[in-house]
Amino acid sequence: MSSQNVQQPPVTVVEQTAGKGAARAAARRQRSQSWGAERRPRWVTYVILGLVIAISAYPLYFAFLLASSDAVTIAQNPIPSPIPGGNFIENMNRVLDADIKFWTAFFNSLIVAAVTSLSVVLFATLAGFAFSKLQFRGRAGLLVFVIATMAVPTQLGVVPLFILMSELGWVGRLEAVIVPGLVTAFGVFWMTQYLESALPYELVEAARIDGCSLIKAFWYVALPAARPAATMLALFTFVASWTNFFWPFIVLGPSNPTLPVAVQLLQASFFKDLSLIMAGVTAATIPLIILFIFAGRQLVSGIMAGAVKG
Repeated sequence: MSSQNVQQPPVTVVEQTAGKGAARAAARRQRSQSWGAERRPRWVTYVILGLVIAISAYPLYFAFLLASSDAVTIAQNPIPSPIPGGNFIENMNRVLDADIKFWTAFFNSLIVAAVTSLSVVLFATLAGFAFSKLQFRGRAGLLVFVIATMAVPTQLGVVPLFILMSELGWVGRLEAVIVPGLVTAFGVFWMTQYLESALPYELVEAARIDGCSLIKAFWYVALPAARPAATMLALFTFVASWTNFFWPFIVLGPSNPTLPVAVQLLQASFFKDLSLIMAGVTAATIPLIILFIFAGRQLVSGIMAGAVKG
């Protein structure tokens, strides 16, 4: 029986038997136990949450307003009306018909984001399992080195990385974007910290005693225990890969673009049709919104399962 189900003695009884100090402590304890069960969020909480959601969603809605307008209206009134116009479908058709290889860019982004998400989760969880549960020489120093690489700006490695991709013949190919993102230092740090506290070492020892190798112990013990953190890492990695512009723009170019690179190609040299550009931005954002709609419930449930487990 849990401690919450045990009936606590009245404060007066505690005061008579143990003194006023113990009575005050018992009263505070009873108030803290009843606070979470009886207290409900007030209207102020909902107002603040509503404002946060509105502020976060307004840039997306602003892009949708521009995408549903036309170039003449935007030139006359840069701040659009809060009511969407009727040109959204037309602008979307213009994006699909434009010479930017939209569907090629879409599937390129999907392949890159899916492959990097799966690989980062697998390799980062494997590295986190090794750093958190295995004893080997130089473990702490190697982990510090991995974390320190997060402080190095991406721009510093562009030139040698581009030379390497050119030597491999990968310029203009998806391998040049996928291979450098197969594992990240943030993913290793994330999974190491999670497995350090979420996976008891006794479970690993029990699996080894039962005859499991390290790989089997990782696959059947560590990987299921890391599911909540791995789900979040996969989602973050997918979004980062989907929206990545800098490196794909350099190594792929307009010949075999990802979606952010293709949207950038909608900008003409002397005239920028904001309705067309924002329609492309909206088209690139819709898959992420759909992903959050379908994966949000599973993500929250996985986090709560990991929070209350064991």
